[in-house]
Amino acid sequence: MGLEDNSKNKILLVLFIGVLMGAIDIAIVGPALPAIKSYFNVDNRNLVWIYTIYVLFFMIGTPFMAKLSDRQGRRFIYLLDVSLFGIGSLITATSPSLNILLVGRAIQGLGAGGIFPVASAFIGDTFPPEKRGSALGIIGAVFGVSYLIGPLLGGLLIGYGWQWLFVVNLPVAVLVIILGIKFLPKTGKKADNHFDWKGMLLLAVSFSSLAYGINQINTQNFFASIDTTKVWPFLLTFILLLLLFVKVEEKARDPIIRTRLFKSREVSLTIIISILTGLNEAGLVFIPAFAIAAFSFNNSQASLMLLPVVVSIAIGAPVMGRILDRTGSKVLMITGGLMLTIGLIIFESLGYHFSYFILSGIFIGLGLSTLLGAPVRYIMLNEVSESYRASGQGLININTSIGQLIGGTLIGAVLASLGGGVNAYEFAYFLLAIAALILTFIALGLKGRKDELETMK
Repeated sequence: MGLEDNSKNKILLVLFIGVLMGAIDIAIVGPALPAIKSYFNVDNRNLVWIYTIYVLFFMIGTPFMAKLSDRQGRRFIYLLDVSLFGIGSLITATSPSLNILLVGRAIQGLGAGGIFPVASAFIGDTFPPEKRGSALGIIGAVFGVSYLIGPLLGGLLIGYGWQWLFVVNLPVAVLVIILGIKFLPKTGKKADNHFDWKGMLLLAVSFSSLAYGINQINTQNFFASIDTTKVWPFLLTFILLLLLFVKVEEKARDPIIRTRLFKSREVSLTIIISILTGLNEAGLVFIPAFAIAAFSFNNSQASLMLLPVVVSIAIGAPVMGRILDRTGSKVLMITGGLMLTIGLIIFESLGYHFSYFILSGIFIGLGLSTLLGAPVRYIMLNEVSESYRASGQGLININTSIGQLIGGTLIGAVLASLGGGVNAYEFAYFLLAIAALILTFIALGLKGRKDELETMK
């Protein structure tokens, strides 16, 4: 697109605010969980579905909305996603029961699933290659800003009722729709309206089965619980449907996930890194609950305990985006993985000491500012053709969501099995530290800067 810098800045502003709205919900659900638990009187195993059902529908919405944006135009689908998110927020805030709340969370996730990949694709369409890293860094900073705003809003509003933590999304959604109509350019539509409904259904059902199966595991009697009808049939269903999904996608005219992308070593490594990053991202949701267990904080105080992490993300994400244009993705990914591993080790071993709790949060935030920010999306923009940029960005979201599903349900299972005390949280975050260490070793196999520049040409 031959747009002037002023027009590009306006586009970036609209994308920034929209992604901010979706990201705030991820940040604010952590402070909300303890209050919702008391309000509806639910246990840890069921409570985790407030998070995981959002992630599940986020994962479903990502390829669906990304594919539609490739065909129906970026602006229309972006504004549709924002509208769905607003409607879901309203249902969540006004829900009279846990079941209705889960419906609202599902609609939120469906809308949010399309916001970030479509925003990233807009950047790919609008900005030249040498500027994409910085632009993606600014969008990546949204997660830092949202995690900064989320705990502060949580601390301020939770005293008036957890519902207000979701009402706050509504005026932002209206603002994005107004600005989007005014500033976002229309993009062309493709005549082919074919959509891979069979692949979408298999993807949704398979990972729903995985989430439920993991959620029912008792970590104190691991192998015995797997042998129960609440676990193994669902894990087996996941495996069988996933294998069928791969076969269907190989033959699909326009698949949800292009399996041939997996033939690229760089893409395959990036996918694994995205899964492990999502698994660790799920741990952030439970930090306020850990603070209540470890320090006997109230809900308002606990919501502020995300600040060490989120301030580090807010500072780190734009800095990493600028460094990315100079050093490439490999160095940043290794550095981010190491910082995340160190932070989680400190958290799981010494987090019950307040000073170490703060220190671990700084390391975790700096690590995630890299892993959740520009590098993985930078890699995918380089490796995927222009026609499928949104689908490529959606693939990152799908795999991050897979990690979040596994992480959220795993943490919920650990907490339910071990009673939800400090020891239970320590064991859960020890498992996350192992995942972060594996992620770091995998990043060693990424392309160096020279090879990355050659791919861009």
